[in-house]
Amino acid sequence: MQTIKRLSHAEAQILIAGARDKAMQIGVPMCISIVDESGNLIAFERMDGGKVHSIQLSMDKAFTAASARKATHEYNAACTPGSLVFGIHTALGGRISVVGGGFPVVVDGEVVGGIGLSSGTPQQDMECAEAGLAAFASA
Repeated sequence: MQTIKRLSHAEAQILIAGARDKAMQIGVPMCISIVDESGNLIAFERMDGGKVHSIQLSMDKAFTAASARKATHEYNAACTPGSLVFGIHTALGGRISVVGGGFPVVVDGEVVGGIGLSSGTPQQDMECAEAGLAAFASA
C-alpha cells in the first residue's frame, strides 16, 4: 500500500496568500491555482481584474507542474523543434503548459502539489508563484 503526501486546503491558502501579496505588490491581478500531487484542483482565486482566459491557464500550469514534477518554464526551454519533447504542449488535449508560471510544490523531496499563475507576463507569473512557494516554506 502507498502513502501519499498531499497539500491540505489550509496549506493551499498559504500558497495563494503569498502569491496574491506579490501580485498586489507588482500591481498585476492574477488567477492563482493550487492542485494536489495528481494535478487536481484544491483551491483557486481570481483576483479582481484577473484575465478570463487566465483561469484555465493557471489551472493548466499547476496541473503540468504537479503531474510532470517540473516547472513549466523547464518544458518551455526544452520544447523546441527538433527536440524529443517538442509537441508536448499538445498532449492531454493541450493541458500541458510550456509557459512560465507553474511550479511543483515539494516537501521533503516529494511533490505534494503544484501552483500555477496567469494574467501577467510569464516572468511576472513566475515571480508571484515563487512568492507563494516562499510563503509556504516559511509557514
